[in-house]
Amino acid sequence: MPETADVQSRGQASVEGPASWRAAFMTLAILSISFGAPLMIVVGMKPMQEALGTDRAVLALAGSLVWVGTGAGGILMGWLADRIGLRLTVAIGASMIAGGLALSATGSITALYVGHGLMLGFLGSGGVYPPLLVYVSRWFDRRRGTAIALISSGQYIAGVVWPSLFEVGFSSVGWQATMLAFAAIVLVVIVPATLLLGPPPAAPAPTQPGAGTGAVRGRPRIAGLPPNAVQALLCVAGFCCCIPMSVPQGHLVAFCSDIGISPARSAVMLSVMLAAAFIARQAWGALADRIGGLRTILVGSASQAVAVSCFLLTQDEAGLFAAAAAFGLGFAGIIPAYSVAIRDLFPSAEASWRMPLTLFTAMSGMAVGSWFAGLLYDHFAYYAPAFAVGIAFNLLNLGLIGFLVMRTGGWRRAPAWPAAA
Repeated sequence: MPETADVQSRGQASVEGPASWRAAFMTLAILSISFGAPLMIVVGMKPMQEALGTDRAVLALAGSLVWVGTGAGGILMGWLADRIGLRLTVAIGASMIAGGLALSATGSITALYVGHGLMLGFLGSGGVYPPLLVYVSRWFDRRRGTAIALISSGQYIAGVVWPSLFEVGFSSVGWQATMLAFAAIVLVVIVPATLLLGPPPAAPAPTQPGAGTGAVRGRPRIAGLPPNAVQALLCVAGFCCCIPMSVPQGHLVAFCSDIGISPARSAVMLSVMLAAAFIARQAWGALADRIGGLRTILVGSASQAVAVSCFLLTQDEAGLFAAAAAFGLGFAGIIPAYSVAIRDLFPSAEASWRMPLTLFTAMSGMAVGSWFAGLLYDHFAYYAPAFAVGIAFNLLNLGLIGFLVMRTGGWRRAPAWPAAA
């Protein structure tokens, strides 16, 4: 059942309006900048490796710490946002992103790890992305999937805009000066923008006696399982699906450079992949509004498995451009769909910890996948084993999500929780 019909069937007024979309687009603008910070290592992996005289796995680990930090920090910062307010939490997060880049630019491996893992990840992106995700989910009930897909596309706008600019900066003024310049952009743009983030609407009163309570609030078990067991399955599934997701995202530029494609063309290929993801994500969001989060994860994960396999089949530049675009189209809707699934299955009051917890495990998968791909490259000197391991984890994810889909009625979507329930 589409969520629109679900809200109307309960006799509950929708919370959506023009202010909802203003909040969503302001959030999109903020994330389009903040998501540029982790791309520094993706684009600059080879020149940074040469400048620091270290292994590729060392830099891959620094990039991985951003994902782990973002997920873990989101749990703490989501809790903090409920107590000190979203604006201050996001402003703190933006300041920490800038500080983490500045510390990383000092040029030591220790500073790189602390700057990326603690400051850019845990306190920085953890204070920006997960709290904003929960924030926007509370503005929507009919088009929640579309809205979450839209704001999560900030990652792909960043991927289209920043890699080529970073490559120009690396080649002209060096990676350290480029990091400092981007840190200044984060501070100057994001911190003032937080003043435009208004509070989400309060829960609307039911328009019929007892509407919005009985059937939904009376289901203590989900899919015949305890709620926290379902949460645990979603977390494990998220970890598994993000391992294959991380390999092209974290290593595409280095992979292409290794086989003779120029760094500039490799950066363009990363932008093509993320541009395809941005375009597709809107369609995935609309699909989530129709069939629900769990079923969207299943379809997206199957598409991702096929696309990752394509990287094992060609090393031709045109073929890799096609594989990158296909991968972007395939994986784009998976992470937002986890957020929609959480809001479908659990009440809004639990979103401030369930959504960041799910993001933490998913981003831990991104971290492990990116680091392990670097480790496998250092051992084998090529990326085929990393892609093969990613496919295996993708198949495990399909099994877990398929189990939950079957337990929740197959392709017949269960009623979702309203926005502020």
